[in-house]
Amino acid sequence: MSHSARLSDYRTALTTPGMRGPVVASLLARLPIAMVGLSLLLYVQRTTGSFAAAGLVSAASLVGVAVGSIVQGRLMDRLGPTRPLVTAVGLFAVFVTLAVTAVEVGAPLPLLVPLAFAVGFTEPMVGSASRALWSHMLPPGSARLAGYAYEAISMEVFFILGPGLSGLLVAAPWAGTGVVVGAASMVVGALWFALNPTVRGVRPAPARRSLLGALASPGMRTVALAALGFGVTIGFIEVAVPAAAANAGHVGLGGVLLSLWSVSSVLFGVVYAMRPFPRAMHLRLPVLLGGFALLSLLLSVPTTLIGLGAALLVVGTLITPQATTHSAAIEQVAPVGTATEAFGWVVTAVTVGLAIGQSLSGQLVESHGTGTAFVAAAGAGLLIAALVWAFRGTVAAGAPLPTQDELELVSR
Repeated sequence: MSHSARLSDYRTALTTPGMRGPVVASLLARLPIAMVGLSLLLYVQRTTGSFAAAGLVSAASLVGVAVGSIVQGRLMDRLGPTRPLVTAVGLFAVFVTLAVTAVEVGAPLPLLVPLAFAVGFTEPMVGSASRALWSHMLPPGSARLAGYAYEAISMEVFFILGPGLSGLLVAAPWAGTGVVVGAASMVVGALWFALNPTVRGVRPAPARRSLLGALASPGMRTVALAALGFGVTIGFIEVAVPAAAANAGHVGLGGVLLSLWSVSSVLFGVVYAMRPFPRAMHLRLPVLLGGFALLSLLLSVPTTLIGLGAALLVVGTLITPQATTHSAAIEQVAPVGTATEAFGWVVTAVTVGLAIGQSLSGQLVESHGTGTAFVAAAGAGLLIAALVWAFRGTVAAGAPLPTQDELELVSR
């Protein structure tokens, strides 16, 4: 397939007959993706007065998302997207209601943590379904790649808007407003997406299922490793940047600084998709991760917040290109009939990486300062990039060849 996308390819993808409804619905469903977990954290903190309790609740929600993305992805590959998404929406609404009720009545932490996990686990994975839909609606080529790039870019926009909306809504008279607004948007958007005729018409690809699912492909395991490195590097930085702002006496600027690298990420992501480098996918994965890690070293140089902001603009240029590459690589390495689950593994790998990076960065910031955390971000990214480079041949080899039974099923 083509490995570049022109602006006209974005237009072709987004105007594909039958895609307008799913595209708009997925926007509504995914807008709160960076909002629900953060709003829950802020809600618990304001209600209990404890950052420690809020952190545990937030971590449980992230773990739930990591596990749920794989489970839901596998079910959508086997059953099509509609039934798993509708079921997830119903359970999500129930668990959000229970979690809010538990916070309001002052339930103990041992009850809040599993409820937060359940909220994350049942969060409807419209992103995975939306990404997989492009492979059903467009043939291999630059237009399909533009669809994948659009998914990565729109997600980055949501990660810019989500925290800001959470911050605004937590200041409302009721601290749980952000949780309810985010959950309602997700429920309405996910139902709209799942019940759209185009989405309902998707049929699962015939395939022989294995216990490992998408990870039965060595190349898929390498893509997940690259996504893990991406998440670890970002996790280090997401803790160190607000800490640097706090150390400079400007606590409120931490979020603003992080939004800067999201802006450059979106802008450069569109340009990069037109002429990606390296062209070969098995080289692109380790080169982008290694480049991102090297650029992260720039963050340890500035002595002012203005300098840190400028460095973040530079480092952010390689965020969306990596997300787009992870999505496009799935096309090359995922076994037949596992595309949705494969994307779920990417989400899980990034989420686990974020958790690892954030936890280690917090300890480094406390003991050795923010500069050390930025250097550690680069070191971790380079180490994992080296591993991805060592396993690059698995990506070049592509997905395992379909069995004779699978070929017969597809030909029917």
